[in-house]
Amino acid sequence: MNEEVLNVSVRKFLKKVGVTSQREIEQAVRAAVADGRLKGNEALPAKVTLTVAGLGLAVDIEGAVELE
Repeated sequence: MNEEVLNVSVRKFLKKVGVTSQREIEQAVRAAVADGRLKGNEALPAKVTLTVAGLGLAVDIEGAVELE
């Protein structure tokens, strides 16, 4: 195993996850505020489940998305 290749690969994957997740959350929040489902001052519970096939890895990461 090449540690540098692993590190770069994981970083690229996490960057993709971060950018995609941020875009999707922001779009969903804007739409929910626009159509009245949210007021815009909520703190929304959030959870991501990270899985890696072949490793048996499944990790829940919990937090909140605060709007104000």
